[in-house]
Amino acid sequence: MGGDHGPPVIVPASLDMLARQPELHIILVGDQDILNQQLSSYRYDNGRLEVHHASQVIGMDESPGLALRSKKDSSMRVAINLVKEGKAQACVSAGNTGALMATARFVLKTLPGIDRPAIISAFPTNNPNKNVRMLDLGANVDSSAESLVQFAIMGSVLASAVDNIKNPSIFLLNIGEEEIKGNELVKQTAQLLSQQTSINYAGYIEGDAIHDGVADVVVCDGFVGNVSLKTMEGAVIFMVQLIKNAFKRNLITKLIGLLAKPVLKPFLKRIDPAKYNGASLIGLQGTVIKSHGSAGVAAFANAIKEAMIGAEKNIPERIRHEVEHLTNSTPSQSS
Repeated sequence: MGGDHGPPVIVPASLDMLARQPELHIILVGDQDILNQQLSSYRYDNGRLEVHHASQVIGMDESPGLALRSKKDSSMRVAINLVKEGKAQACVSAGNTGALMATARFVLKTLPGIDRPAIISAFPTNNPNKNVRMLDLGANVDSSAESLVQFAIMGSVLASAVDNIKNPSIFLLNIGEEEIKGNELVKQTAQLLSQQTSINYAGYIEGDAIHDGVADVVVCDGFVGNVSLKTMEGAVIFMVQLIKNAFKRNLITKLIGLLAKPVLKPFLKRIDPAKYNGASLIGLQGTVIKSHGSAGVAAFANAIKEAMIGAEKNIPERIRHEVEHLTNSTPSQSS
């Protein structure tokens, strides 16, 4: 029920994915009257799609704490409960990010050995066959060096499982590549990461190199990550608008635009934010995917696809196993 558009986008996106993924089953959680009205315009297999009623909705600007306490029958809370109960393998929501994180953490709990969950998503690179994943994108405004190390481990596990990268290259976002650069948090994190033998820590990376294709995973705190995310999205929108305006100036530029269309189309598709919609709330005892609130049908369908991959690859269990392995292999302080 959340996001900027709600059922008018989520219903057709769900039906589109059901048509493309024969093994997929979907539970639409929300106001059953509204959902059934939306569904009445479509033909679908009701054996693979069901409506689960929830009487409340969390507003996009609602306080996460207040929503957690007073909206126990919200579509978001009920959907996450279904994951907790094992009736669903993943939850996808375009709703209030803070409420989603707070509710998912309260209901599902973090994995043993993980202090805080993080938000991770994929971005395009210069290599058309490779994406880069970045975390944290806003779940934690303040993070300790130990939390950033946990983010690196979780990002490495996800990139290895989902992107089929044997030994993902992990970089730490910084204002320079030199060891002397950065604040104390970054320097402490780098020192701890260099001691980790289970991940491939490759050093610092600057913001302008995120899309170079060198890094598989870029680690940062949630404040820096969210600012970076919004800057990337804004830059893409700005650039696309500049291109459109340039071709609309006069008859000649319009003609050039038509001639350039076969070249521009794959380029614009490559950088389209909708293609990368669907960020994982990683570190929880369950799979939860956050869709952009303004997502259209194609973008929300991509978020469902990301949830399918996370469930199929069983990312939470892989992270649990990796963290347990690290804990067991780390010598105690008294030895």
